[in-house]
Amino acid sequence: MYQTITSQANALIEEFLAKTNLSSGMLLVIGCSTSEILGETIGSHSAYEAAEALYQGLYPALRERGIFLAAQCCEHLNRCLVLEQEAANRYGYEPVCVIPKPKAGGSFATACYRNFSHPVVVENISAHAGIDIGGTLIGMHLKAVAVPLRLTQHTVGKASVLCAYSRPKLIGGERAVYHD
Repeated sequence: MYQTITSQANALIEEFLAKTNLSSGMLLVIGCSTSEILGETIGSHSAYEAAEALYQGLYPALRERGIFLAAQCCEHLNRCLVLEQEAANRYGYEPVCVIPKPKAGGSFATACYRNFSHPVVVENISAHAGIDIGGTLIGMHLKAVAVPLRLTQHTVGKASVLCAYSRPKLIGGERAVYHD
C-alpha cells in the first residue's frame, strides 16, 4: 500500500511540474490528509507511514529542481507551515516556536519536519503553487491569482487531489497588452 502511495505521489508531482512554470527558488505548498489517503474522514486516522511514503514520492523531484516545499499543518496548529530555513530566510518569513506531531500538526507536516535539513515553522506564506491532497484547504497560502490545474493523476490513495498555480494579476483594462 505505501509503495502505491509513493508511486502515485511521484506521478502526481512529475505531471504537476511538467504543466507549471515553477522554477528553482519558488514555493510549493502541499496540504495532506493521510486519513483521506487511507479512505477515512479527514483528521480521524493520522498515519505517519502514509505521510513518509508521500514525502518519498514528492520531495526528490522538488529538491532536484530547487523548489521549496512548504508542508501545511492541520487546524490544530492554525494551518502553519513547515519549510526549510533557507526558504524562510529568502522570503522573510518569521519562524514560530512549535514542532508538529501527527495529531497536532498532521503526519505529513511531521514527516517534512523530521526529514528537512533545517526545518522551521512559519504562520503563513504566499506560495507560487499548491497541491491539496484530501481537502485540507491550502488556498490561504497561495498568491492572489490562483489558477486551477487539473491533472490525470487526481488521487493519492483514496484522497482527491486539487492543484493550482498562480499568475500575476492582469491590470489595465481592454487596451492593455499581456505576456503569455
